[in-house]
Amino acid sequence: MQTIGLIGGMSWESTALYYKLINERVRDRKGKLHSAPLLMYSYDFQGIKEMQYAGRWAEAAASLAEVAKLLENAGARAIVLCTNTMHKLAPEITASVSIPFIHIGDATAQRIRARGYRRAGLLGTKFTMEEDFYIDRLKAHDLDVLIPSAHERAEVNRIIYDELCLGIVADASRRRYQDVMAALVARGADCIILGCTEITMLVGAADTSVETFDTTAIHAETAADFAIGP
Repeated sequence: MQTIGLIGGMSWESTALYYKLINERVRDRKGKLHSAPLLMYSYDFQGIKEMQYAGRWAEAAASLAEVAKLLENAGARAIVLCTNTMHKLAPEITASVSIPFIHIGDATAQRIRARGYRRAGLLGTKFTMEEDFYIDRLKAHDLDVLIPSAHERAEVNRIIYDELCLGIVADASRRRYQDVMAALVARGADCIILGCTEITMLVGAADTSVETFDTTAIHAETAADFAIGP
């Protein structure tokens, strides 16, 4: 198997899911006591959040690119960034290494298109929902993307940072996400993208009338399949 380099800690709550899901996929495919060869760098997320909200993206990009190179030098044969939002910096990370960068947006869009859907509702941080870096990646796979209204986006973002990243899973927040997803479906979404790696802690397939796509699980499975190979 090939070694995967994980850039995690954004937040560690979802990075722990990556570790679990990747190894479960390897066990299910290879059997016995097989698990994935992984290298991980885990950030102090407080510093990353401060860079995000201060618009210090160049500083964040330099840091993530350096970490990606460290993982490559340590033996990683592909890089997996365990967060949707920081894929804003995917070009800088990709440029820093000579090994593949497994993009969460590509993996998700490919899964959605394979299921025959064309119009996806997107939940995520305000950066993921409002900026072009993620939506354009989905559109490149011939997907239409719907996002919540402005006040809904603010609430979705708040719950991610103030609750889920701290391991808080509240019933009131689940109901709020259910309402947001229902509104997206009413506007024509034929599926929902859980486009933040923490959202899977709160809602899933049982919380909406259309199929959901858990970006954490999809990304982790794609990474595991790369590690195993053909």
